[in-house]
Amino acid sequence: MALLPKRTKYRKQMRGVVKGNATRGNFVAFGDAGLQTLEPAWITGRQIEAARIAISRAVGKAGKYWIRIFPHKPVSAKPLETRQGSGKGEPEFWCAVVKPGTVLFEVGGTTTDLARQALAKAANKMPVRCRMVERQHKIG
Repeated sequence: MALLPKRTKYRKQMRGVVKGNATRGNFVAFGDAGLQTLEPAWITGRQIEAARIAISRAVGKAGKYWIRIFPHKPVSAKPLETRQGSGKGEPEFWCAVVKPGTVLFEVGGTTTDLARQALAKAANKMPVRCRMVERQHKIG
């Protein structure tokens, strides 16, 4: 199952530049442990789906997991062996733009050891370096 938006206002987007650290979505909000990026990147819908399957198999029915990112950005490409010119290519795939510090996935309701294993398997599917972060329990 491919992750992509149902509708968008515009079919194609410019590439943009990923600068700075994440100020939103940079802490564990739902589960007990999370997978946090250490580098900026575009993470494709297929990579997110591969990590989701890895987490779901590792956690099983014992716990719950959350996906904190969604691929909103269309990435276009021209077909191979096409002459230059004649406009921009069609959208090839969708990706999520992440900054360093973004929490990608969260796991809850399991032991710390099982959460660590599940997030390690998900980290292997990611194109960036990641680390596991624990929830900072807030009082009040």
